[in-house]
Amino acid sequence: MDYILDFLANKFFLTAMASWTVAQVLKVIIHAIITKTWDFSRLFGDGGMPSGHSATVSSLATITGLSYGLGSFEFAISLTLAIIVCHDAMGVRREAGKHAKLLNILVDSYEKFSKNELPEVVLKEFVGHTPLQVTTGILLGIMCAFAMHFIVFA
Repeated sequence: MDYILDFLANKFFLTAMASWTVAQVLKVIIHAIITKTWDFSRLFGDGGMPSGHSATVSSLATITGLSYGLGSFEFAISLTLAIIVCHDAMGVRREAGKHAKLLNILVDSYEKFSKNELPEVVLKEFVGHTPLQVTTGILLGIMCAFAMHFIVFA
């Protein structure tokens, strides 16, 4: 039982989850401002502004650097993870979203003109991030980590 309590009090996990939560709530609010509709599915959705993935891993790297130092292996591991995740969000995952959008258009067009119906599958288009969304997520994660380190865990 102590292991569970230790995990739930882990400042690294709590910081990462707090950053993800802030990013996802902001994502819902920003989406509502742009579309004029509330879509709470965005709370757990991929893609959009800011990147929750980038906020999560950058806050983890930041709190690790603040706690163990920039020369520590812990920081090196968390920074490497952050770089991979942020790069992937802008690269492969963003391209997958573009492909999904195009495939959805092609399926709709095919069905209209061929009178043949394909299985009802609509691909998720919000899966990746623009460089601005990733950068905003990184900055948000860094700010959350500083707040957690110097205010919450001080």
